[in-house]
Amino acid sequence: MSDARSPSRVIPARETRTEIMVVNSRFIATLAPVFEVEAARAFIARVRAEFHDASHNVPVFVIGHGSSVIAHCSDDGEPSGTAGRPALAVLQGSGIGDVAVVVTRYFGGTKLGTGGLVRAYGAAVRAVLEITPRAVKTSTVTVMLALPYSYFERVRLLVATHQGLVLDETFAADVTLTARFVAKHLANFELALRDLSHGTLEVVVIERDEAAIMPLDGM
Repeated sequence: MSDARSPSRVIPARETRTEIMVVNSRFIATLAPVFEVEAARAFIARVRAEFHDASHNVPVFVIGHGSSVIAHCSDDGEPSGTAGRPALAVLQGSGIGDVAVVVTRYFGGTKLGTGGLVRAYGAAVRAVLEITPRAVKTSTVTVMLALPYSYFERVRLLVATHQGLVLDETFAADVTLTARFVAKHLANFELALRDLSHGTLEVVVIERDEAAIMPLDGM
C-alpha cells in the first residue's frame, strides 16, 4: 500500500467556499469532495441553482487517481479557453483528487479581457484551495480501549503520536476511549501501548473500513 500522505491520495475533507473581487466582478468559488461523475454533476447543479442569477457558473472536476482519472471543465458562456481550462489546470496542479469546483461570476460592468479572465478564474480556484482542509481516503481500523484515569493523558498522546483520531471518550469508573487509525499504523500503536502499560492494556477492534476519509490533521 502506498503512503497515505501521497499527493495522489489527498482529497478535500469537506465542502468550502470563498470569494474574490477582480475589477468589480465577484468570483465565488465553491469546492466539494465528489467520488463519482453523478455526484459531481449533482453538486454543480446545486450550485447553479443557488446562484441562478449569476453571469456564469463555471464547473470543473477531477475524479479518481493515478491512471484512472476523469477530468471535466466548461466555460459556461465565457470566451473559449478563458475559464474552464485555467480553473482545471489549477485544480489538477494542486494534487487533490475526487474534487469538484464551481466558480460563480457576477459581472461587475468592466470587461476583463482574455488574459484577465484566465487569471481571475485561476485565482478563484487557488483561493478556495487555500482554505480547504485535506483528508485521505484510506483503509482504517476503529478500536475501543478501557483504561484507568492514571493512563488517560498518556494514552491520548500515544494515539496522536501514531496519527490516530480520537472519536469518543466516556468517563465512568474507567475511561473508555474510541479511536480510529490508518490500518498500517495500528500495530505500532499496540506495541507502544503494551510498553506503556507493561502489557495491561489492549485494544478491541470494533470496525474496519477499506475506504474511510481521514483528516490529515488527525494523522
